Amino acid sequence: MVSPGEILAMLGPSGSGKTTLLTALGGRRLSGKLPKNLPKEEKTRHVENIISELGLDRCRTSMIGGPLFRGVSGGEKKRVSIGQEMLINPSLLLLDEPTSGLDSTTALRILNTVKGLAAGGRTVITTIHQPSSRLYHMFDKVVLLSEGCPIYYGLASTALEYFSSVGFSTSVTVNPADLLLDLANGIGPDSHQGTTDSSSDDNVQQDPASVREFLVSAYDKNIATRLKTELCSSDVSSYSYTKESATRNDAKSRKWCTTWWHQFKILLLRGLRERRFEAFNRLRIFQVLSVAILGGLLWWHTPSSHIDDRIAMLFFFSVFWGFYPLYNAVFTFPQERNMLIKERSSGMYRLSSYFLARTVGDLPLELALPTAFTFIFYWMGGLKADPITFILSLLIVLFSVLVSQGLGLAFGAILMDVKQAATLASVTTMVFLIAGGYYVRHIPPFISWLKYLSYSYYCYRLLLGVQYNEDDFYECEKGVYCRVADYPAIKAVGLSDLWVDVSIMMVMLVGYRLIAYLALQRVR
Repeated sequence: MVSPGEILAMLGPSGSGKTTLLTALGGRRLSGKLPKNLPKEEKTRHVENIISELGLDRCRTSMIGGPLFRGVSGGEKKRVSIGQEMLINPSLLLLDEPTSGLDSTTALRILNTVKGLAAGGRTVITTIHQPSSRLYHMFDKVVLLSEGCPIYYGLASTALEYFSSVGFSTSVTVNPADLLLDLANGIGPDSHQGTTDSSSDDNVQQDPASVREFLVSAYDKNIATRLKTELCSSDVSSYSYTKESATRNDAKSRKWCTTWWHQFKILLLRGLRERRFEAFNRLRIFQVLSVAILGGLLWWHTPSSHIDDRIAMLFFFSVFWGFYPLYNAVFTFPQERNMLIKERSSGMYRLSSYFLARTVGDLPLELALPTAFTFIFYWMGGLKADPITFILSLLIVLFSVLVSQGLGLAFGAILMDVKQAATLASVTTMVFLIAGGYYVRHIPPFISWLKYLSYSYYCYRLLLGVQYNEDDFYECEKGVYCRVADYPAIKAVGLSDLWVDVSIMMVMLVGYRLIAYLALQRVR
Protein backbone atom coordinates (compact mmCIF):
# COMPACT_ATOMS: atom_id res chain seq x y z
CA MET A 1 0.00 0.00 0.00
CA VAL A 2 1.39 3.36 -1.07
CA SER A 3 -0.56 6.54 -0.44
CA PRO A 4 -0.45 9.87 -2.27
CA GLY A 5 2.54 11.93 -1.16
CA GLU A 6 4.66 8.83 -0.40
CA ILE A 7 7.73 7.40 -2.10
CA LEU A 8 8.09 3.61 -2.13
CA ALA A 9 11.55 2.36 -3.02
CA MET A 10 12.12 -1.16 -4.33
CA LEU A 11 15.54 -2.40 -3.24
CA GLY A 12 17.35 -5.59 -4.12
CA PRO A 13 20.41 -6.94 -5.91
CA SER A 14 20.61 -7.24 -9.69
CA GLY A 15 18.20 -9.89 -10.96
CA SER A 16 16.00 -9.80 -7.87
CA GLY A 17 12.92 -8.76 -9.89
CA LYS A 18 12.67 -5.01 -9.23
CA THR A 19 12.12 -3.94 -12.83
CA THR A 20 9.88 -6.92 -13.55
CA LEU A 21 7.63 -6.02 -10.60
CA LEU A 22 7.61 -2.35 -11.59
CA THR A 23 6.62 -3.23 -15.15
CA ALA A 24 3.85 -5.52 -13.88
CA LEU A 25 2.53 -2.79 -11.62
CA GLY A 26 2.63 -0.27 -14.46
CA GLY A 27 0.41 -2.13 -16.89
CA ARG A 28 1.69 0.45 -19.43
CA ARG A 29 -1.11 2.63 -20.68
CA LEU A 30 -2.18 2.60 -24.34
CA SER A 31 -2.87 6.32 -24.61
CA GLY A 32 -1.15 9.31 -23.05
CA LYS A 33 -0.41 12.34 -25.14
CA LEU A 34 -2.04 15.50 -24.35
CA PRO A 35 -5.52 15.56 -25.93
CA LYS A 36 -5.98 17.36 -29.25
CA ASN A 37 -8.84 19.48 -27.90
CA LEU A 38 -6.58 21.03 -25.25
CA PRO A 39 -5.64 24.55 -26.43
CA LYS A 40 -2.04 25.04 -27.50
CA GLU A 41 -1.63 27.83 -24.94
CA GLU A 42 -2.67 25.43 -22.19
CA LYS A 43 -0.21 22.80 -23.42
CA THR A 44 2.60 25.35 -23.54
CA ARG A 45 1.81 26.53 -20.02
CA HIS A 46 1.78 22.94 -18.80
CA VAL A 47 5.17 22.26 -20.37
CA GLU A 48 6.60 25.46 -18.87
CA ASN A 49 5.44 24.42 -15.40
CA ILE A 50 7.11 21.01 -15.74
CA ILE A 51 10.35 22.60 -16.98
CA SER A 52 10.41 24.85 -13.93
CA GLU A 53 9.37 22.09 -11.55
CA LEU A 54 12.19 19.84 -12.75
CA GLY A 55 14.81 22.59 -12.89
CA LEU A 56 15.39 22.35 -16.63
CA ASP A 57 15.29 26.08 -17.45
CA ARG A 58 19.02 26.21 -18.17
CA CYS A 59 18.86 23.54 -20.87
CA ARG A 60 15.39 24.22 -22.27
CA THR A 61 16.75 24.98 -25.78
CA SER A 62 19.52 22.36 -25.75
CA MET A 63 19.58 19.18 -27.80
CA ILE A 64 19.33 15.93 -25.85
CA GLY A 65 22.32 14.67 -27.82
CA GLY A 66 23.50 11.32 -29.04
CA PRO A 67 26.57 9.46 -30.27
CA LEU A 68 27.45 12.15 -32.82
CA PHE A 69 26.34 15.24 -30.90
CA ARG A 70 27.00 16.02 -27.27
CA GLY A 71 23.90 17.32 -25.57
CA VAL A 72 22.65 17.71 -22.01
CA SER A 73 24.21 16.05 -18.98
CA GLY A 74 23.23 12.68 -17.53
CA GLY A 75 21.23 14.20 -14.69
CA GLU A 76 19.37 16.48 -17.10
CA LYS A 77 18.53 13.50 -19.31
CA LYS A 78 17.00 11.75 -16.29
CA ARG A 79 14.89 14.79 -15.49
CA VAL A 80 13.77 15.15 -19.13
CA SER A 81 12.71 11.49 -19.05
CA ILE A 82 10.68 12.14 -15.90
CA GLY A 83 9.24 15.27 -17.50
CA GLN A 84 7.91 13.29 -20.46
CA GLU A 85 5.84 11.18 -18.07
CA MET A 86 4.77 14.27 -16.13
CA LEU A 87 3.14 15.87 -19.18
CA ILE A 88 -0.12 14.00 -18.57
CA ASN A 89 -0.04 14.92 -14.85
CA PRO A 90 -0.17 11.34 -13.53
CA SER A 91 -1.25 10.58 -9.99
CA LEU A 92 1.05 7.52 -9.97
CA LEU A 93 4.66 7.83 -11.09
CA LEU A 94 6.75 4.69 -11.70
CA LEU A 95 10.50 5.25 -12.05
CA ASP A 96 13.04 2.56 -12.95
CA GLU A 97 16.41 3.41 -11.38
CA PRO A 98 16.28 7.19 -11.90
CA THR A 99 19.70 7.65 -10.25
CA SER A 100 21.69 4.93 -12.04
CA GLY A 101 24.94 6.13 -13.58
CA LEU A 102 24.92 9.43 -11.67
CA ASP A 103 27.27 10.75 -9.01
CA SER A 104 25.94 11.04 -5.45
CA THR A 105 25.30 14.80 -5.66
CA THR A 106 23.37 14.58 -8.95
CA ALA A 107 21.47 11.55 -7.65
CA LEU A 108 20.45 13.56 -4.57
CA ARG A 109 19.19 16.38 -6.79
CA ILE A 110 17.13 13.94 -8.84
CA LEU A 111 15.59 12.41 -5.72
CA ASN A 112 14.89 15.86 -4.28
CA THR A 113 12.97 16.58 -7.48
CA VAL A 114 11.06 13.31 -7.12
CA LYS A 115 10.35 14.15 -3.46
CA GLY A 116 8.88 17.45 -4.58
CA LEU A 117 6.65 15.67 -7.09
CA ALA A 118 5.41 13.35 -4.35
CA ALA A 119 4.76 16.31 -2.07
CA GLY A 120 2.31 17.58 -4.68
CA GLY A 121 0.00 14.65 -3.93
CA ARG A 122 1.45 12.06 -6.30
CA THR A 123 2.30 8.47 -5.47
CA VAL A 124 5.86 7.55 -6.46
CA ILE A 125 7.22 4.01 -6.79
CA THR A 126 10.84 3.69 -7.81
CA THR A 127 13.45 0.98 -8.14
CA ILE A 128 16.93 1.80 -6.96
CA HIS A 129 20.02 -0.38 -6.88
CA GLN A 130 22.30 0.87 -4.13
CA PRO A 131 21.28 4.23 -2.63
CA SER A 132 23.47 6.22 -0.31
CA SER A 133 22.31 6.79 3.26
CA ARG A 134 21.14 10.31 2.32
CA LEU A 135 18.96 8.90 -0.43
CA TYR A 136 17.66 6.06 1.73
CA HIS A 137 16.33 8.39 4.43
CA MET A 138 14.28 10.25 1.80
CA PHE A 139 12.12 7.17 1.16
CA ASP A 140 8.85 6.75 3.02
CA LYS A 141 8.47 3.01 2.44
CA VAL A 142 10.71 0.22 1.22
CA VAL A 143 10.18 -3.14 -0.46
CA LEU A 144 13.20 -5.42 -0.30
CA LEU A 145 13.33 -8.23 -2.87
CA SER A 146 15.54 -11.32 -2.95
CA GLU A 147 15.38 -13.59 -6.00
CA GLY A 148 11.84 -12.53 -6.76
CA CYS A 149 10.55 -12.87 -3.18
CA PRO A 150 9.80 -9.99 -0.81
CA ILE A 151 11.69 -10.14 2.49
CA TYR A 152 10.62 -6.74 3.84
CA TYR A 153 7.87 -4.21 3.31
CA GLY A 154 7.23 -1.26 5.55
CA LEU A 155 8.52 2.11 6.65
CA ALA A 156 12.09 2.81 5.62
CA SER A 157 12.83 4.13 9.10
CA THR A 158 11.86 0.85 10.81
CA ALA A 159 13.58 -1.62 8.47
CA LEU A 160 16.61 -2.14 10.74
CA GLU A 161 14.35 -2.63 13.76
CA TYR A 162 12.42 -5.34 11.93
CA PHE A 163 15.49 -7.32 10.93
CA SER A 164 16.87 -6.94 14.44
CA SER A 165 13.60 -8.40 15.77
CA VAL A 166 13.98 -11.51 13.59
CA GLY A 167 17.57 -12.07 14.63
CA PHE A 168 19.66 -9.96 12.24
CA SER A 169 21.22 -6.93 13.88
CA THR A 170 24.53 -5.16 13.81
CA SER A 171 26.34 -3.07 16.37
CA VAL A 172 28.18 -1.13 13.66
CA THR A 173 26.70 2.05 12.23
CA VAL A 174 26.10 1.33 8.56
CA ASN A 175 24.12 2.66 5.65
CA PRO A 176 20.72 0.93 6.07
CA ALA A 177 20.62 0.24 2.32
CA ASP A 178 23.94 -1.64 2.49
CA LEU A 179 22.66 -3.89 5.27
CA LEU A 180 19.40 -4.57 3.42
CA LEU A 181 21.21 -5.48 0.21
CA ASP A 182 23.55 -7.81 2.11
CA LEU A 183 20.54 -9.58 3.59
CA ALA A 184 18.90 -9.80 0.15
CA ASN A 185 22.07 -11.50 -1.09
CA GLY A 186 21.94 -13.95 1.82
CA ILE A 187 24.79 -12.31 3.74
CA GLY A 188 23.96 -11.82 7.42
CA PRO A 189 25.46 -9.06 9.59
CA ASP A 190 28.25 -9.67 12.12
CA SER A 191 25.79 -10.17 14.98
CA HIS A 192 23.07 -12.77 14.49
CA GLN A 193 20.74 -13.40 17.40
CA GLY A 194 18.27 -16.09 16.48
CA THR A 195 15.95 -18.16 18.59
CA THR A 196 17.50 -21.49 17.60
CA ASP A 197 20.62 -23.11 18.98
CA SER A 198 24.06 -21.65 18.35
CA SER A 199 25.20 -24.24 15.82
CA SER A 200 22.14 -23.79 13.62
CA ASP A 201 22.52 -20.01 13.82
CA ASP A 202 26.04 -20.28 12.44
CA ASN A 203 24.84 -22.46 9.59
CA VAL A 204 22.09 -19.96 8.71
CA GLN A 205 24.56 -17.11 8.64
CA GLN A 206 27.11 -18.97 6.55
CA ASP A 207 24.70 -20.34 3.95
CA PRO A 208 23.15 -17.55 1.75
CA ALA A 209 20.33 -19.83 0.60
CA SER A 210 19.39 -20.57 4.21
CA VAL A 211 19.50 -16.87 5.11
CA ARG A 212 17.15 -16.01 2.24
CA GLU A 213 14.84 -18.91 3.10
CA PHE A 214 14.72 -17.78 6.72
CA LEU A 215 13.96 -14.16 5.73
CA VAL A 216 11.22 -15.19 3.28
CA SER A 217 9.64 -17.34 5.99
CA ALA A 218 9.87 -14.47 8.48
CA TYR A 219 8.22 -12.13 5.97
CA ASP A 220 5.32 -14.51 5.42
CA LYS A 221 4.86 -14.91 9.15
CA ASN A 222 5.33 -11.34 10.39
CA ILE A 223 4.52 -8.99 7.51
CA ALA A 224 2.43 -10.73 4.85
CA THR A 225 -0.23 -11.90 7.32
CA ARG A 226 -0.56 -8.44 8.86
CA LEU A 227 -0.61 -6.74 5.45
CA LYS A 228 -3.38 -9.02 4.15
CA THR A 229 -5.44 -8.27 7.26
CA GLU A 230 -5.02 -4.51 6.75
CA LEU A 231 -5.97 -4.74 3.10
CA CYS A 232 -9.06 -6.85 3.80
CA SER A 233 -10.26 -4.57 6.58
CA SER A 234 -9.72 -1.33 4.61
CA ASP A 235 -12.48 0.29 2.60
CA VAL A 236 -11.95 -1.00 -0.92
CA SER A 237 -15.49 -0.47 -2.15
CA SER A 238 -14.40 2.47 -4.28
CA TYR A 239 -11.91 0.19 -6.03
CA SER A 240 -14.33 -2.63 -6.79
CA TYR A 241 -14.07 -3.70 -10.39
CA THR A 242 -16.57 -5.71 -12.37
CA LYS A 243 -15.64 -7.58 -15.49
CA GLU A 244 -17.96 -5.38 -17.50
CA SER A 245 -16.42 -2.13 -16.24
CA ALA A 246 -12.92 -3.51 -16.78
CA THR A 247 -13.74 -4.30 -20.41
CA ARG A 248 -15.33 -0.90 -20.92
CA ASN A 249 -12.39 0.95 -19.39
CA ASP A 250 -9.91 -1.09 -21.41
CA ALA A 251 -11.75 -0.27 -24.61
CA LYS A 252 -11.80 3.39 -23.66
CA SER A 253 -8.07 3.39 -22.96
CA ARG A 254 -7.43 2.12 -26.47
CA LYS A 255 -8.86 5.29 -27.98
CA TRP A 256 -6.04 7.66 -28.81
CA CYS A 257 -6.50 11.14 -27.45
CA THR A 258 -4.69 12.68 -30.43
CA THR A 259 -5.19 12.06 -34.11
CA TRP A 260 -2.78 10.06 -36.25
CA TRP A 261 -2.00 13.17 -38.29
CA HIS A 262 -1.14 15.19 -35.18
CA GLN A 263 1.24 12.49 -33.94
CA PHE A 264 2.82 12.29 -37.39
CA LYS A 265 3.46 16.04 -37.55
CA ILE A 266 5.00 16.20 -34.08
CA LEU A 267 7.26 13.19 -34.71
CA LEU A 268 8.26 14.48 -38.15
CA LEU A 269 9.26 17.88 -36.76
CA ARG A 270 11.19 16.27 -33.91
CA GLY A 271 12.98 13.93 -36.29
CA LEU A 272 14.02 16.73 -38.64
CA ARG A 273 15.42 18.78 -35.77
CA GLU A 274 17.17 15.81 -34.23
CA ARG A 275 18.80 14.27 -37.30
CA ARG A 276 19.92 17.34 -39.18
CA PHE A 277 23.23 17.13 -37.31
CA GLU A 278 23.61 13.46 -38.18
CA ALA A 279 22.69 13.75 -41.87
CA PHE A 280 24.72 16.89 -42.60
CA ASN A 281 27.74 16.48 -40.40
CA ARG A 282 30.98 17.66 -41.96
CA LEU A 283 32.56 14.23 -42.17
CA ARG A 284 29.64 12.79 -44.13
CA ILE A 285 29.53 15.73 -46.53
CA PHE A 286 33.29 15.52 -47.07
CA GLN A 287 33.03 11.78 -47.68
CA VAL A 288 30.39 12.07 -50.40
CA LEU A 289 31.74 15.17 -52.14
CA SER A 290 35.33 13.92 -52.15
CA VAL A 291 34.27 10.64 -53.78
CA ALA A 292 32.22 12.58 -56.36
CA ILE A 293 35.11 14.92 -57.25
CA LEU A 294 37.72 12.17 -57.29
CA GLY A 295 35.49 9.96 -59.44
CA GLY A 296 34.79 12.87 -61.77
CA LEU A 297 38.50 13.48 -62.18
CA LEU A 298 39.22 9.80 -62.88
CA TRP A 299 36.45 9.63 -65.50
CA TRP A 300 37.01 13.19 -66.70
CA HIS A 301 35.00 13.80 -69.89
CA THR A 302 35.12 10.17 -70.96
CA PRO A 303 34.58 10.12 -74.78
CA SER A 304 31.71 8.09 -76.18
CA SER A 305 34.15 5.77 -77.91
CA HIS A 306 35.45 4.60 -74.49
CA ILE A 307 32.29 2.65 -73.86
CA ASP A 308 34.00 0.32 -71.38
CA ASP A 309 34.86 3.24 -69.10
CA ARG A 310 31.37 4.68 -69.37
CA ILE A 311 29.79 1.36 -68.44
CA ALA A 312 32.13 1.10 -65.44
CA MET A 313 31.08 4.63 -64.41
CA LEU A 314 27.40 3.69 -64.51
CA PHE A 315 28.06 0.54 -62.50
CA PHE A 316 29.91 2.62 -59.92
CA PHE A 317 26.82 4.86 -59.65
CA SER A 318 24.63 1.84 -58.96
CA VAL A 319 27.05 0.31 -56.45
CA PHE A 320 27.92 3.41 -54.42
CA TRP A 321 24.33 4.59 -53.99
CA GLY A 322 23.11 1.06 -53.57
CA PHE A 323 25.35 0.30 -50.60
CA TYR A 324 26.17 3.60 -48.88
CA PRO A 325 22.54 4.27 -47.73
CA LEU A 326 22.20 0.63 -46.65
CA TYR A 327 25.03 0.88 -44.13
CA ASN A 328 23.65 4.16 -42.76
CA ALA A 329 20.12 2.79 -42.39
CA VAL A 330 20.99 -0.38 -40.44
CA PHE A 331 21.82 1.77 -37.39
CA THR A 332 18.49 3.61 -37.32
CA PHE A 333 16.19 1.38 -35.28
CA PRO A 334 18.81 -0.33 -33.07
CA GLN A 335 19.97 3.10 -31.88
CA GLU A 336 16.38 4.26 -31.23
CA ARG A 337 15.21 0.99 -29.69
CA ASN A 338 15.23 2.13 -26.05
CA MET A 339 13.51 5.41 -26.87
CA LEU A 340 10.89 3.67 -29.00
CA ILE A 341 10.12 1.09 -26.32
CA LYS A 342 9.83 3.73 -23.60
CA GLU A 343 7.61 6.12 -25.54
CA ARG A 344 5.37 3.47 -27.06
CA SER A 345 4.91 1.66 -23.76
CA SER A 346 3.76 4.99 -22.33
CA GLY A 347 1.19 5.24 -25.12
CA MET A 348 2.62 8.42 -26.61
CA TYR A 349 1.94 7.57 -30.26
CA ARG A 350 1.04 4.87 -32.75
CA LEU A 351 3.79 2.81 -34.31
CA SER A 352 2.53 3.68 -37.79
CA SER A 353 2.81 7.43 -37.16
CA TYR A 354 6.36 6.99 -35.85
CA PHE A 355 7.41 4.78 -38.76
CA LEU A 356 6.03 7.02 -41.49
CA ALA A 357 7.37 10.15 -39.81
CA ARG A 358 10.78 8.51 -39.65
CA THR A 359 10.56 7.48 -43.31
CA VAL A 360 9.28 10.81 -44.64
CA GLY A 361 11.66 12.80 -42.45
CA ASP A 362 14.61 10.95 -43.95
CA LEU A 363 13.72 11.89 -47.53
CA PRO A 364 15.13 15.45 -47.70
CA LEU A 365 18.09 14.48 -45.53
CA GLU A 366 19.00 11.28 -47.34
CA LEU A 367 18.36 12.50 -50.90
CA ALA A 368 20.27 15.78 -50.75
CA LEU A 369 23.76 14.24 -50.81
CA PRO A 370 23.13 11.78 -53.69
CA THR A 371 21.64 14.68 -55.67
CA ALA A 372 24.78 16.75 -55.14
CA PHE A 373 26.91 13.70 -55.95
CA THR A 374 25.12 13.11 -59.25
CA PHE A 375 25.33 16.75 -60.31
CA ILE A 376 29.10 16.71 -59.80
CA PHE A 377 29.97 13.24 -61.05
CA TYR A 378 27.61 13.09 -64.05
CA TRP A 379 28.85 16.23 -65.77
CA MET A 380 32.52 15.76 -64.84
CA GLY A 381 32.40 12.21 -66.15
CA GLY A 382 31.10 13.36 -69.53
CA LEU A 383 27.98 11.22 -69.69
CA LYS A 384 25.23 11.97 -72.21
CA ALA A 385 24.80 15.74 -72.19
CA ASP A 386 21.02 15.76 -72.41
CA PRO A 387 18.83 17.31 -69.68
CA ILE A 388 16.18 14.60 -69.94
CA THR A 389 18.77 11.84 -69.69
CA PHE A 390 20.39 13.56 -66.72
CA ILE A 391 17.07 13.95 -64.88
CA LEU A 392 16.18 10.31 -65.53
CA SER A 393 19.62 9.20 -64.30
CA LEU A 394 19.20 11.29 -61.15
CA LEU A 395 15.75 9.81 -60.48
CA ILE A 396 17.13 6.28 -60.91
CA VAL A 397 19.93 6.99 -58.44
CA LEU A 398 17.47 8.44 -55.90
CA PHE A 399 15.17 5.46 -56.46
CA SER A 400 18.06 3.12 -55.69
CA VAL A 401 18.87 5.11 -52.55
CA LEU A 402 15.33 4.64 -51.23
CA VAL A 403 15.32 0.91 -51.98
CA SER A 404 18.73 0.47 -50.37
CA GLN A 405 17.65 2.44 -47.33
CA GLY A 406 14.53 0.30 -47.00
CA LEU A 407 16.61 -2.89 -46.92
CA GLY A 408 18.87 -1.36 -44.26
CA LEU A 409 15.84 -0.42 -42.16
CA ALA A 410 14.52 -3.96 -42.49
CA PHE A 411 17.85 -5.48 -41.39
CA GLY A 412 18.01 -3.16 -38.38
CA ALA A 413 14.39 -3.73 -37.36
CA ILE A 414 14.64 -7.52 -37.65
CA LEU A 415 17.89 -7.92 -35.71
CA MET A 416 17.80 -4.82 -33.47
CA ASP A 417 21.54 -5.23 -32.99
CA VAL A 418 24.04 -2.94 -34.71
CA LYS A 419 26.83 -5.51 -35.09
CA GLN A 420 24.60 -8.28 -36.40
CA ALA A 421 22.80 -5.93 -38.81
CA ALA A 422 26.08 -4.49 -40.11
CA THR A 423 27.46 -8.00 -40.64
CA LEU A 424 24.37 -9.08 -42.56
CA ALA A 425 24.54 -5.88 -44.63
CA SER A 426 28.18 -6.49 -45.56
CA VAL A 427 27.45 -10.05 -46.70
CA THR A 428 24.43 -8.89 -48.70
CA THR A 429 26.29 -6.07 -50.42
CA MET A 430 29.13 -8.42 -51.36
CA VAL A 431 26.68 -10.85 -52.99
CA PHE A 432 24.86 -8.01 -54.77
CA LEU A 433 28.18 -6.58 -55.97
CA ILE A 434 29.35 -9.83 -57.53
CA ALA A 435 25.94 -10.66 -59.01
CA GLY A 436 25.29 -7.11 -60.19
CA GLY A 437 25.87 -7.92 -63.85
CA TYR A 438 29.27 -6.29 -64.34
CA TYR A 439 31.94 -8.51 -62.84
CA VAL A 440 30.47 -11.92 -63.72
CA ARG A 441 28.57 -11.96 -67.00
CA HIS A 442 28.14 -15.71 -67.39
CA ILE A 443 26.77 -16.86 -64.06
CA PRO A 444 26.06 -20.62 -63.83
CA PRO A 445 22.33 -21.35 -64.25
CA PHE A 446 21.91 -22.93 -60.81
CA ILE A 447 22.90 -19.67 -59.09
CA SER A 448 21.95 -17.07 -61.71
CA TRP A 449 18.79 -16.24 -59.76
CA LEU A 450 20.91 -14.27 -57.26
CA LYS A 451 21.14 -11.29 -59.60
CA TYR A 452 17.35 -10.91 -59.57
CA LEU A 453 17.51 -10.23 -55.82
CA SER A 454 19.98 -7.39 -56.31
CA TYR A 455 18.49 -3.93 -56.64
CA SER A 456 21.94 -2.79 -57.84
CA TYR A 457 21.44 -5.04 -60.88
CA TYR A 458 18.17 -3.30 -61.77
CA CYS A 459 19.64 0.14 -61.10
CA TYR A 460 22.58 -0.71 -63.37
CA ARG A 461 20.22 -1.85 -66.14
CA LEU A 462 18.12 1.29 -65.85
CA LEU A 463 21.15 3.58 -65.99
CA LEU A 464 22.35 1.77 -69.10
CA GLY A 465 18.86 1.99 -70.58
CA VAL A 466 18.61 5.78 -70.28
CA GLN A 467 22.15 6.29 -71.61
CA TYR A 468 21.89 3.99 -74.62
CA ASN A 469 19.35 2.68 -77.09
CA GLU A 470 19.59 -0.60 -78.94
CA ASP A 471 20.10 1.32 -82.18
CA ASP A 472 22.96 3.47 -80.86
CA PHE A 473 26.44 3.07 -82.29
CA TYR A 474 29.91 3.71 -80.90
CA GLU A 475 33.33 3.86 -82.55
CA CYS A 476 34.75 0.42 -81.82
CA GLU A 477 37.80 0.98 -84.06
CA LYS A 478 39.04 4.00 -85.91
CA GLY A 479 36.47 4.66 -88.59
CA VAL A 480 34.46 1.56 -87.65
CA TYR A 481 31.15 1.81 -85.78
CA CYS A 482 29.46 -1.01 -83.87
CA ARG A 483 26.03 -1.39 -82.29
CA VAL A 484 25.95 -0.63 -78.57
CA ALA A 485 23.51 -3.50 -77.96
CA ASP A 486 26.12 -5.93 -79.29
CA TYR A 487 28.80 -4.85 -76.84
CA PRO A 488 29.41 -7.90 -74.57
CA ALA A 489 28.96 -6.08 -71.24
CA ILE A 490 25.66 -4.53 -72.38
CA LYS A 491 24.49 -7.62 -74.20
CA ALA A 492 24.86 -9.62 -70.98
CA VAL A 493 22.25 -7.50 -69.17
CA GLY A 494 20.17 -6.15 -72.06
CA LEU A 495 18.52 -2.82 -72.73
CA SER A 496 14.88 -3.91 -72.99
CA ASP A 497 12.01 -4.31 -70.50
CA LEU A 498 13.08 -1.33 -68.38
CA TRP A 499 9.56 -0.91 -66.98
CA VAL A 500 9.84 -4.40 -65.53
CA ASP A 501 12.95 -3.24 -63.67
CA VAL A 502 11.10 -0.19 -62.37
CA SER A 503 8.21 -2.36 -61.20
CA ILE A 504 10.48 -4.81 -59.40
CA MET A 505 12.32 -1.98 -57.63
CA MET A 506 8.97 -0.48 -56.62
CA VAL A 507 7.98 -3.80 -55.08
CA MET A 508 11.30 -3.83 -53.22
CA LEU A 509 10.77 -0.24 -52.08
CA VAL A 510 7.41 -1.05 -50.51
CA GLY A 511 8.26 -4.60 -49.43
CA TYR A 512 11.42 -3.77 -47.48
CA ARG A 513 9.68 -1.03 -45.54
CA LEU A 514 6.68 -3.24 -44.86
CA ILE A 515 9.03 -5.90 -43.47
CA ALA A 516 10.70 -3.27 -41.29
CA TYR A 517 7.32 -2.09 -39.96
CA LEU A 518 6.15 -5.62 -39.15
CA ALA A 519 9.47 -6.33 -37.43
CA LEU A 520 9.09 -3.23 -35.26
CA GLN A 521 5.71 -4.49 -34.07
CA ARG A 522 7.53 -7.37 -32.38
CA VAL A 523 9.62 -4.99 -30.28
CA ARG A 524 8.29 -4.87 -26.73
